[in-house]
Amino acid sequence: MPNHLPKLLFADAAGTIFDHPELCMAGMSGPEAVLPDQVELIPLPEDSRLFTMPALPPIAWDQRKKKFVTVERAPGVRGRLQAVAAFMAPGYVRTLLPACDYTGKTTHLPLWSYTAVTWDEQRECFVVAASKVDSNQNWNPCNYDDRTLDPLVRRLLKELPDNRLLEQLARCAVDYHCFAAKNLFYRRWEAPLPTSPACNSACLGCISLQPSECCPANHERITFVPTPDELCEIAVPHLEQADQAIVSYGQGCEGDPILQADTIADATRRMKKATSRGTVNFNSNGSLPGRIQLLCDAGMDSFRFSMNSVREELYNRYYRPRGYSFSDVLRSVRAAKENGRFTMINYLVSPGVSDAPEEVDALLRFVGEYGVDMIQMRNLSIDPDYYNREIGVPGRGTGMYNLLVRLKQEYPKLQFGYYNRTKENFFPAGFESAWPPGEA
Repeated sequence: MPNHLPKLLFADAAGTIFDHPELCMAGMSGPEAVLPDQVELIPLPEDSRLFTMPALPPIAWDQRKKKFVTVERAPGVRGRLQAVAAFMAPGYVRTLLPACDYTGKTTHLPLWSYTAVTWDEQRECFVVAASKVDSNQNWNPCNYDDRTLDPLVRRLLKELPDNRLLEQLARCAVDYHCFAAKNLFYRRWEAPLPTSPACNSACLGCISLQPSECCPANHERITFVPTPDELCEIAVPHLEQADQAIVSYGQGCEGDPILQADTIADATRRMKKATSRGTVNFNSNGSLPGRIQLLCDAGMDSFRFSMNSVREELYNRYYRPRGYSFSDVLRSVRAAKENGRFTMINYLVSPGVSDAPEEVDALLRFVGEYGVDMIQMRNLSIDPDYYNREIGVPGRGTGMYNLLVRLKQEYPKLQFGYYNRTKENFFPAGFESAWPPGEA
């Protein structure tokens, strides 16, 4: 048991947050309550947010009884208690889910990523069960001040009044507060190029399309396929002028861009002919491996393939592929690497699934066989209880922090991250160092 455990954090019915005078913090790995290790409790990153989990009472560790208990009431607090979760700033991977009792849950929770959080009296700060995996500061919310955005959006819309894609991205920036879309108008960093209204996956946690009986999607999906002219009209100036310029196909407001590979290849060839500056990236489910060669020939610099698991059964339960198989995804990963492209896995992680012993062994074999350059450790935004039940998680994992350590020990050249990179920074100085940074 850890030497020091912070007290349980909870909220009353009105959402006011308290720490419990006696009971201690717990987390969840899969469906099981667990005690956090000291190494995984870090100060809540700046620009993170706390929120309640309505109708779900927290689970705590009772040191006197030496067991986990559901906590529905607290001294001096009126009404039934609610669990509290953190939505972390980008760049951090969660290592534990919030510990709460799901037995009374009647609806799906919103599509957010849920992280165990509490208040640490010794450090006098909120702490979360998490680990930093990317130090890029570009995506911090403090860099996105909407007071300066509106005139930039209006100006670019006036310059390109007939570009449908620009209208879509203006909505993404202003209405959905998409940071990538905002970057386009700020003329900096990574900007999005959504292209596909269709998808051949039916992901449990899709943020742009959900069945009516589930939770609402976070975005409305793009309804058209932009032309190569519309794509280049936006992308070429960004590549030519933006600081740390990246343009990326495959966004949250679309299906999967691999279904529009011909259009994307045409547009990418034009971009590469127009300028040698900047990086062109392709985010995809990798479902059509025959299209990867076409995109490589067009000049694509990097590929990021999304997976929730490297085990076919668990992959299928989440992605629910239509007309393709997990082996097709693996062939796409191999094709990107064989063409010498910087190859990443957008690994949608959830404690108890991603660090399950079988998953860890399979992931180690996968990295060894396919030689991917980076694993982007992305917190899967989904109701944890719903995900665990649909995936069929039997119990706790071996620890997300332990997974990071083991991966880096066995594959020193493997990089961890959270964001896409410019081609000049694919292999930065010191990328072969051990995990965590500074440790042998």
